[in-house]
Amino acid sequence: MTPQPVFNATTLADPLPLDSGEVLHGVSIAYETYGELAADKGNAILLCHALTGDQFVASKHPVTGKPGWWERMVGPGKPIDTNRFHVICANVIGSCMGSTGPAAIGPDGKPYAMSFPVITIRDMVRGLAGLLDQMEIERLHAVVGGSMGGMQALSMAANFPERAGRVLAIATTARHSAQNIAFHEVGRQSIMADPNWAEGDYYASGKTPDAGLAVARMAAHITYLSEEGLTEKFGRRLQDRSEKTFGFDADFQIESYLRYQGSGFTRRFDANSYLYITRAMDYFDIAEEHGGLLADAFAGTTARFCLVSFDSDWLYPTAESRHVVHALNAAGAPVSFVELSAPFGHDSFLLDVPALDRVVRGFLDD
Repeated sequence: MTPQPVFNATTLADPLPLDSGEVLHGVSIAYETYGELAADKGNAILLCHALTGDQFVASKHPVTGKPGWWERMVGPGKPIDTNRFHVICANVIGSCMGSTGPAAIGPDGKPYAMSFPVITIRDMVRGLAGLLDQMEIERLHAVVGGSMGGMQALSMAANFPERAGRVLAIATTARHSAQNIAFHEVGRQSIMADPNWAEGDYYASGKTPDAGLAVARMAAHITYLSEEGLTEKFGRRLQDRSEKTFGFDADFQIESYLRYQGSGFTRRFDANSYLYITRAMDYFDIAEEHGGLLADAFAGTTARFCLVSFDSDWLYPTAESRHVVHALNAAGAPVSFVELSAPFGHDSFLLDVPALDRVVRGFLDD
């Protein structure tokens, strides 16, 4: 049975200080909850979403009508069992599904657009901590996330070490590499090159930079896959034709697939949010935030950690998880680590990998 979400949005009582030195006032955080909160509030799990994710983790998406992004993982009797746990998933600041971001109305009564301050992963986590404060949840049973969600989980442990008893970080990293930054820059430039972007001030025009955002999504989506997975799923097979057209239509299935991914994405995501969130990920470097030594970032933690990587993930390869594990070992933090085999690349954490289900269930239940 699909868990019934409780839709919520709250305005943080206090101003939100940002790493840039700016302050956001009246910050709205949109979130969903699943399962009952125990009387002692000790069964709460915070799920952190990835770059293009949102709070609709285990329920139908209100824009696309598709199932939640981790519906296979969250629900009654599932690895994150809502019969036992109170699951919270919030839309990060900077995004576009109800939390304060560039499309939100600013103090002047107009959408922030590019006047929205540049944010960091740590800023996102400050917003999540503010949400927990308003829910009067002092300590989570666990904080869980994959990809950018894993960055938030690690950042929560580094900057709010008293907040979580367990930290599960999947297919993630403690810093963005030059290659990661490069792919994001291609996406940002494609958006900003779209004439409809209009320096970010497109909300009133009715013309959105869909072409640029679609290309950005296509480029990023390639990094979420693996060569093995692409070859198996598409190979060099043609799309709805028996021979090449000798033109620039989508001759190959992989071309058609990427165009579909790009066009579908523009219907549910804001281009400016894409700029801001990818910039936040590129700025991410936990060691840099704590004097240059990653182990120092976790010196005060009392949490138990589990790191999971996938052998086909070339976006955040296993070496990145090992780097975090070594730092946690140096800090004396209890940590387990596993590299799982899956053909799906970085997206493996979202797809049917039964071994991941066992790891998640075991770590949260232990």
